[in-house]
Amino acid sequence: MKDLTFFSGTANPDLAAQVAATLDIPLGARIVERFPDGELSIQLQEPVRRKDVFILQSIAPPVNEHLVELLIFADACRRAAAGRITAIIPYLGYSRSDKRHGRREAITASMVASLCKTVGIDHVLTVDLHAAQIEGFFHLPVDNLTAVPLLCENLRGKVKEGTVIVAPDAGAVHLAGEYAHRFGTSVVVMHKRRETGTTTRVTHLVGEVRDRPCLIVDDMISTGGTVAESIEVLLKAGAKPDIMIAATHGLFVRDARQKLNVPEVREVYVTDSLSMSQAGWSQLHVVSLAPLIAEALNRLVGHKSFGDLY
Repeated sequence: MKDLTFFSGTANPDLAAQVAATLDIPLGARIVERFPDGELSIQLQEPVRRKDVFILQSIAPPVNEHLVELLIFADACRRAAAGRITAIIPYLGYSRSDKRHGRREAITASMVASLCKTVGIDHVLTVDLHAAQIEGFFHLPVDNLTAVPLLCENLRGKVKEGTVIVAPDAGAVHLAGEYAHRFGTSVVVMHKRRETGTTTRVTHLVGEVRDRPCLIVDDMISTGGTVAESIEVLLKAGAKPDIMIAATHGLFVRDARQKLNVPEVREVYVTDSLSMSQAGWSQLHVVSLAPLIAEALNRLVGHKSFGDLY
């Protein structure tokens, strides 16, 4: 690890500290300044010439600020003659915009990928992309790790016999299948229609949930609207009022916590891909990605296979 430098952006300082502690390496010294007009300035406080540089930074709310911070970080490393720059982006913001839906709009996931390449990022590590095909937008190596084994390990013993795995939309079917395989159970699928950028409506439910507890799984929870509506549909279909929720990325924007903090929801599991507080929400459990990311970095530095981390 002597030729490795590991920096933390300001989006995930606690996660970065845990990864560094797991690897038994120090965090790289840097100064991040925000000027009164909103501009960012980043200065590296140690040499990175010809070194492997890792920058951990989620593109999390405030999304634009953290994205620009990552780009400036990478540019500073490139201009300081870093050997290879790897961006560790546990949550890739803008990943929901991966197609145009037939309208005159940007594909911002592709735009972010192009920006990463432009500033000199050589490799991206991320976790549970919103859509697997987003990897194709990047003209550089991408390792899309999965948090499903970590979440299932923490859910083990909490998932009751007879629990059915619920995919809240068609995009979550593959993810739900992974959970179902690990717990030896079945999957039901919600079909939904997106009405605006923030609201959706479930049109029908495929599968049987009557008198069964449910585990709703997804890659992310943003406003909580989709999950809240899924809970309502499940209860109307006769599911037990014993519902658990698991997602890799817990954004919990607007009133998401209030929507999900209801008696029917027993527990909610997310990872620390985004910084968050558990205060005031006893059902929430945050699972650390530090072991997964540390193992990935060990393998990357040691030129070993990532096969079982996907």
